[in-house]
Amino acid sequence: MNQTASDNAEEFGFRTGDLIQEWLWDDDVDDTIREKIETLTGEELVDEDYDSAVDGVIIWWRDGDDEDALSDTIVDAYAVLGQDGPFWVLTPKPGRSGAPASNTVQNAAKTAGMNASMPLTVSDDWNGIRLRAFGKSANR
Repeated sequence: MNQTASDNAEEFGFRTGDLIQEWLWDDDVDDTIREKIETLTGEELVDEDYDSAVDGVIIWWRDGDDEDALSDTIVDAYAVLGQDGPFWVLTPKPGRSGAPASNTVQNAAKTAGMNASMPLTVSDDWNGIRLRAFGKSANR
């Protein structure tokens, strides 16, 4: 059986002691993913109002939300991410309610100066797309 990131939260790249910031939480998120990350790191997730440096980011993104707003959210989240830590956008899988078009996250990431990986299955209903900054950022 293939393990997903929700079965093995290490696949996200988070480590014990990491502080992970969660953006755009809503009641449709997969709490199992959240619990696995908190168990792995030993820390509770912090929300988007947290304004100190964090070690990783997850953004919950659904279709119907504005692509430009996703770009802005990526820029805002990256601003508090320390030393290029793991940065993930989680989206409903194709065919699920709220699943974005396949190029939505890639386009928003590119606009925000980031590369988007291929989607990884992180639960029955959610995919994860890891983002990385283009080259070296000027302020990192």
